[in-house]
Amino acid sequence: MSFVTTPFTKEITTFDVIATMQNFKGWEEKYRQVIQWGKLLPKMPEEFKTAQVTVAGCESEVWLVSEQRNGQWFFCVDSDARIVRGLIALVMSAFDGCSSEEILAFDIEGYFDQLGLIQHLSPSRGNGLKAIVDQIKEQVQ
Repeated sequence: MSFVTTPFTKEITTFDVIATMQNFKGWEEKYRQVIQWGKLLPKMPEEFKTAQVTVAGCESEVWLVSEQRNGQWFFCVDSDARIVRGLIALVMSAFDGCSSEEILAFDIEGYFDQLGLIQHLSPSRGNGLKAIVDQIKEQVQ
């Protein structure tokens, strides 16, 4: 199975995300931008959305499928919630198209700190975001 590459595979990098988010003054602007990035994620085909690929620990429905090609990991991730799709896009800018070593070495907490998002998320959204990251790290080990 080959996934459609997303703009977050290499076109929209973590550096782009950080720079964009640091230009915004308030949470509302950041929130709108996260939603916009979520709209850029390809929809997951319905046949992929099975109980086996559901991410446990998320308030919303989240499905995560991964595949490794030539030492690089590619992900097809989707959610039924717009803000969660946006948060997934932020994770994809850090992880999609990377090697296991790059994914495991990436300082995802530092990245989220730079974006100034976590403190604005509900505890359940924050836990869901952590569950997505944890599941990716588990799959690439």
